[in-house]
This record gives sequence, structure tokens and C-alpha cells, in this order.
Amino acid sequence: MAKSNDSNQDHAVGNGGETHQQATGTTDTLTTQQGAPVSDDQNTLKAGPRGPALLEDHVMREKVFHFDHERIPERVVHARGFGVHGYFENYECLSDITKADVFQRAGEQVPTFVRFSTVLGNKGSADLPRDVRGFAVKFYTKEGNWDLVGNNIPIFFIQDAMKFPDLVHAAKQEPDRGFPQAQSAHDNFWDFVTLLPESMHMLMWAMSDRAIPRSFRFMEGFGVHSFRFVNAQGQANFVKFHWKPALGLQSVVWNEALKINGADPDFHRRDMWDAVQRGDFPEWELCVQVFDDDFADQFEFDVLDPTKIIPEEQVPVRPIGKLVLNRVVDNFFAETEQVAFCTQNIVPGIDHSNDPLLQGRNFSYLDTQLKRLGGPNFTQIPVNAPKCPFHHFQQDGHMAMTNPSGRANYEPNSWGEDGGPRENPETGFQSYPEPITGEKQRVRSETFADHYSQARQFYISQTQVEQEHIADAFVFELSKVEREDIRARMVGHILNIDQDLANTVAEGLGLATMPEPAKAAMPTREDLPASPKLSILLNGPDSFKGRKLGVLLSEGIDANLLTAFKDAVKAEGVTLAVVAPTIGGVTASDGTRIAADEKIDGGPSVLFDAVVVMITGEGVKKLMNHGPARDFVNDAFAHCKFIGYTMDALPLFKSAGLENKLDAGCVAIRTADDATDFLQSCKPLRYWPRQDSVDTV
Repeated sequence: MAKSNDSNQDHAVGNGGETHQQATGTTDTLTTQQGAPVSDDQNTLKAGPRGPALLEDHVMREKVFHFDHERIPERVVHARGFGVHGYFENYECLSDITKADVFQRAGEQVPTFVRFSTVLGNKGSADLPRDVRGFAVKFYTKEGNWDLVGNNIPIFFIQDAMKFPDLVHAAKQEPDRGFPQAQSAHDNFWDFVTLLPESMHMLMWAMSDRAIPRSFRFMEGFGVHSFRFVNAQGQANFVKFHWKPALGLQSVVWNEALKINGADPDFHRRDMWDAVQRGDFPEWELCVQVFDDDFADQFEFDVLDPTKIIPEEQVPVRPIGKLVLNRVVDNFFAETEQVAFCTQNIVPGIDHSNDPLLQGRNFSYLDTQLKRLGGPNFTQIPVNAPKCPFHHFQQDGHMAMTNPSGRANYEPNSWGEDGGPRENPETGFQSYPEPITGEKQRVRSETFADHYSQARQFYISQTQVEQEHIADAFVFELSKVEREDIRARMVGHILNIDQDLANTVAEGLGLATMPEPAKAAMPTREDLPASPKLSILLNGPDSFKGRKLGVLLSEGIDANLLTAFKDAVKAEGVTLAVVAPTIGGVTASDGTRIAADEKIDGGPSVLFDAVVVMITGEGVKKLMNHGPARDFVNDAFAHCKFIGYTMDALPLFKSAGLENKLDAGCVAIRTADDATDFLQSCKPLRYWPRQDSVDTV
């Protein structure tokens, strides 16, 4: 075996030219799983250099055996996820409404693990389909793990867990063909939901911009169901949980989402990873709506119905703590893939309600973890294990790591102090003793029968821009449906929600005749007022902080101007990415070399929240005939983004067909002083007055 002459590599070269990186005094020796040192990790044990492999090669067999078993079953839903560590900090003592330990001491922090996810797509799907996003939080409290397993939408498609398999079957790939992937725009899904009127409220949310968030960092989270808070005196109230992002709400537009999926399928993952790594730790406030049984009895809808919200105008949210995500995982599989959330994981002071979907989830989540992680000991995996002391008599099973010690593995027993743990009626979990009466029946409550009123309320709570996006989404999705009767059936449901919306969708689909309104179990209430809290645009941020600015440069750009932008974005808490004709970057006017973060055809404007085109007269000659450069400005304009530009860049806009279309959202950058002013103009995030001019057919 010869030593390599490559000064950058410490390795030898084998007889066949293969690389052998060998242990030195500063590197560990490679071993088998049993700890035996490995002498050669490049070649199978053979009978001679060209002979057959030998069965006795335990090193090769162990390595390949483990590789063959690396994959575990992916989640049926929420397969594509991204996990982050953090902490929850409580604001004040809440002992008057709950005895949950996590809410007893102001300023106390408990560790958390959060997993964000899409719902429909497989693990290898893209980050930005039109879909619900999972928002699951595991609190490692002093009294055990509490899992708040929610979504970025406060309701769901179905009212009873019995329909969950049907919903998922209908929404995922059609079974005869195995596509479409991570999309609801197909016949099976729309056939199912148009026969399930209870899904109408959720469909309005799913067709809104809530389903295409700009970032995990810019979306709300919800516990979905009504839960119970129980205090030390046994008094109980209902509670709904909300996560409010510190950076405000923001979504993308649909055409932008499609292009992001092509440019960077890991867009949301990368955004979260980068934010945490640079110390820009994402934050949310945990807020609660707390209400008693009297309110529940008088509320317009059933608080146990998971397809209904309680508007914040009726029960204002109360901030009770904050969630900060400050550490990425050490290993994606060990933590993000193996984390097991279960809605049944609650702690003293928090209890379930009789929501029939929640009741079914309590069974389903535990069952799916047993299947996915191989047995009942998944709670011993570090990411799932409590961080508080725990004692029980559960033993054995696959991969048992913490069997109880001693002779006693049962109770009651008479082994005294050696007899192991005992129940504790003082501190142990006790379910709220809610009086229950009734006959065993398979029946839906009549209080669940209103399927359109809150769908209408959601729609009228949106701005005109958001309403247009909802209509466009319905038209896009239903245009992918092959059967006209299914398309018409959906329009019949929309007629029960809003006449103008139905007319717009019917026109967009080219329906020859307007269908009759769908038969409703209860008439649509038109007295419900708009709820501004349901709008994204009415609840956006008041600054450009946390966003990303893309700056397209060419050779010879003004060094002082670029420095001014770098200083301005730093002061505002914005990230700046340099886009250039080559990844090698450009040379500025003062001779300094500016490294590029992205090459122009790999860093399109869809990856940024706003853009600046900072190019010279000489540079524009090369870029004005370059397709990706024209797309850079065209897409930014079409997606209603704020655009800054130097005067020398105007020929690029002319070549892109935008010469006479530049509006107040397009800002000329003439001096270094304009950098701060431009970032201030970006505070609304998008220049929505442009939408009518770029979204016409």
C-alpha cells in the first residue's frame, strides 16, 4: 500500500487505487458495533484479489446488515418535518386556573422540542405545497412530558376520528397511480370533501394563504381542540392554545410557491436552520383562550366541534409565556425522525375534553408510534424520554434500556422500601370528574350541524387581496379535477358561503351553468361579524426584521452603496444575500472582491422577501439578455415585492417588459442614504396595490 502524495489528504492508496484514510494520533480508530478495530473499510474479505467473497467476513456483514435496516416506516401523515430544540418561559403564576407545574413560577424555563411539518407529502417532498403545517411542541416539564400536538390552522377537516383514514386516503396519492405527491388538487380529495360538508370551514383556510407560509417562523400555531385547565381545588375551565409568532404573519403567493419548490425544495428547513445558526432565534408567545362552561353553553357553536373556532374578539387571547428555539438537532434521524408526539401526553392541571376527534387522536398517536418505532420502549429514546425523575414497573420489550432494578416488578407487594414506587393520590394525575350521562350510540350531535356559517365568517374577515387568493386557489385546485360534476358540486357548497366567491370560482372554471346550492343541514348565519384576527395581512409585522434581502450585483458596483445596504440590513435585523452572475462574485468599484451567496440562475428572486438590482451600465449589457436575470426582476414584480434599483439597471427592466410598469413599490436607489429608506418602505412586505395589474387573465 502506497502513501498518497496529496498534501491535503492523510491517506494511503491501495493496490486498486482505492483511498485508505488511516487513523493517526489525533483521530479515532474505526470499529465494528462490538468495538473491534477495523483494519480495512474499503475491501471485502476474499479468497485472493479476484476470488469470491468469504461468508466469514463479519465486518462487511455487520456493516451491510445495519445499512439494510436503517429506514423505519415514515409517518403516514406529517412525514416531512423539521425539528428544533428550545425552551418555554412562563410569564406568571397561573395557579388560579391550572395546577400544571409548568405554569406556576414566573420566569422559569423548561426545555422543549418542536417539530414543524407538512401533512400530505412523503419525506422527500418539497416544503411549499398547499397544505396544513404541523406545529407540535414537547414540553419536558417537572411533572412529565406534555405534548401540544397542533397545526398552523385552528380547525380540521373532520369532526370525528372515524373519518381520519378516509380523509388521508382521499388526500394522498391516488392508489392506482401513486400520484399526485403532496397535493390536494386531484379528484379523490375533492370528491371526498364535497361529500363531507363539515370540511367546508377548513377548506376556506386551506385555500387561503395560511396553507403557503413564507416560513415556519412567520406562522401561527394552534392546539386545535378545546382542552381543560384544572386548578388545585379541582375547578376546571375550557382552554384553547395559540402560538403567536414574534415576527408576525407572512405567506407567499401561489406562483411564488411553485417556483420556490423548484429552486429550493428545502426552503422552510433551510430558513429555520439558518435563523437558529446565526443566532436569530425564532420566538412565539403561547396564548390561551380560557372560558367556563356557561360560555360554552351560550356560544353559537359547540366548543367540542374541531371544525369551529372561538373568535378572539369574543374571547381575547391571554399571553402566558414564550417559546424560543435556540438549538438545531445534533442528528436529524435520532431526534426529528424518532421524536414521538402523542396527544395523550398531558400532565396534572391539563385534561382532555370530549372532542371526538381528540379522543380518537389519543388512541391513534400511541398506536402509530408503536408501529413506527418498533415497540413500546420508544419513550426511552433520548428525545422522547422525560427529563424529570420517573419510576414504574414497565419492563422488557424490544430495545429495553431502563428496566426497573431489584426484585419487585409488580405492586402491591410487601417488600417495603425495596418494593419500588407507589401511587400518589396527592400529586398524581386525576381526570376532571365531569358528569357524563347518555346511551351508547353511533351518532353525531346536532350541535355540530352548522357547516357554513364560520366558513363565511372566515371569508369576510379577509382583505380583498386575500379573498382574491382564495378564489384563485379554488380555481387552480378544481381545474386539476377531471370530473366536472365534482367541480360543480364544490361550487354548490361555496354558494352557501358567499355568492360572489361562487360566481368568481364558477367563472374561473368555465362552468356552463351555475349549480344549485348544496343541501345544508342548517342555514348559513349571516349575522356573524368579521374577525380581523383571521387575516394574515391585517396581522403582519411592523418591520422588515427577520426577512431576507436579495441584492443582484454586477462587476464594478458602487462599493459605498453596497456597504450602506449591509449596514442598513444589520441595523434592521435583516439578512442580505449577494446574487451575482457567477458564484465567484464580483469586483466592486474600490477593487474589493465581493463573494456571492448565489449564482443568478440558482438564486432567483422567489427566495427573497425584497430585492435590489445594483448593477452598472457595463454589467446591464450582459444581464439584459440573460433569461435568469430577466426572471429575477419579472418574478419579483409579479409577486408584488418591493424592488430597489440603480438607474443603470433600467435597461434590464426594459428587456423584461417592465419599463413602463414600475410603480411606487419600485424604488430608485441613487445614493447610500437611500438604503435605509428602502428598507423602511419594505415594512408592509409586499406592494399589494400592484396585484390587480399582474393578476389578470
